[in-house]
Amino acid sequence: MKIAITSTGNSPESTLDSRFGRCSYFVIYDTESGTTEFIPNPNKEAMEGAGPASIQLVASKGVEKVISGEFGGKVKAIFDSLKIQLVIVNDRTMTIAHIIEMVSK
Repeated sequence: MKIAITSTGNSPESTLDSRFGRCSYFVIYDTESGTTEFIPNPNKEAMEGAGPASIQLVASKGVEKVISGEFGGKVKAIFDSLKIQLVIVNDRTMTIAHIIEMVSK
């Protein structure tokens, strides 16, 4: 399964970004192969529509689950229609490496 995680940076030591649509990076973690890909979010500075555009980006990567600090109201319905699971993590000090470790078990 591919999981997208919102990240403040492009390393495993970066922390979870609380924003979905305007996060700095998306981390695409593949639970089957164990590979991790860091993708800069091209929608970070968008004036509007960052959430739906970011959904298109993660959906194009075959993601089945997204982990972030929060999701805007507009994106929840879109994720539901795509059957992509949302996971909210309230600990913004959690590193990407720790999140990957948790979902790998």
